[in-house]
Parts: sequence; C-alpha cells; structure tokens
Amino acid sequence: MSYEKVFKLVIAGDGGVGKTSLTNKFITGIFKTDTRITIGVEFFIKDLPIEGLGIVRLQIWDFGGEERFRFLLPTYVKGANGIMFLFSTTNMLTLSHFDDWLPILRNYDPTIPIMLVGTKIDLKAQRRVTKHEAIDIARSRGCSSYVEVSAKESINVEEAFRTLTKVMWNYQARRE
Repeated sequence: MSYEKVFKLVIAGDGGVGKTSLTNKFITGIFKTDTRITIGVEFFIKDLPIEGLGIVRLQIWDFGGEERFRFLLPTYVKGANGIMFLFSTTNMLTLSHFDDWLPILRNYDPTIPIMLVGTKIDLKAQRRVTKHEAIDIARSRGCSSYVEVSAKESINVEEAFRTLTKVMWNYQARRE
C-alpha cells in the first residue's frame, strides 16, 4: 500500500489514563482489559485513508506516562507532527497535570498540533471532569481540538485519530 505522507504522532499523558488501550483499539479494533504498564515507549504503524487527501501512514509513539519515564519524553517528541494528550475524565488530577507536560511537548515546536483527549467516558458515574471544563482548558492552552473517547465502548476512537491526522496534514501544508 502506498501512502501520501508519514506522520509521527506521540500519545502522552499520565499513567493509567488509557493511552495503550486507545492505541490498541485504534490499531487492532480490540479492547484489552489487561494492559500492562508501558516502559518508555511502544511503537505502532497504521495506514489511515483520509478522504480527499490520500493514505497517511501514522507512526504512533505510545509514551509511558509514569513520571519516572518523563525524562525520556523530549527525545521522543523531537520530530513529531502532532500530539494526543490523554487524561481520564474520572480523575481531575490527570487533566491538571497537562500544564506540567506542555513545556516538554512544545519544546521543539511551540505550535505543534496538540489534541486534548478525555478518556473513559463510559464510566459516567465516576466522571469528575466536565466536558465544559476540558474544552476551556483545551482552548486556553492552544490545543487544536478536544475530543472525548471510550476505547472500551468504541466511542470516537477512529474519529480522534482522523481529526488529528487532518490537522497535522493542514499544519504541514502551511509550513511547506
């Protein structure tokens, strides 16, 4: 399969917010309940057809969110075309930590497209972050967009990746 562009996409966020679950669901279509902690980074490839643009090869870098790995992040972010920052809608702390991550995520490119992603929206009874709160944070931090997902219930999984891929495409076109 030939592709028009190759984009490096980094997925970041605190440990346990669902980065690996979302990535696995997008790549394989399967939700695994027994994911293990990501040590450093895991790599995935997916060719994604985008209507009107062609096929984009996504190189997805699923970064381990544990704080002890964070020193590695600047190296992994270098050369990225876009970033998904995930937080759990069931844990306000994971969203408040976004401000700690932002300087690292924007270190090499202050205008890199960052999509803020609220996960675990299927856990309605445990929700602690409203959609309005998350949208406000996304806007005030200069994110390209905000989306809510559930890897478990297959809500907005592919849409999130498609949306950010289109943003990355447009961002690259403006820079060329």
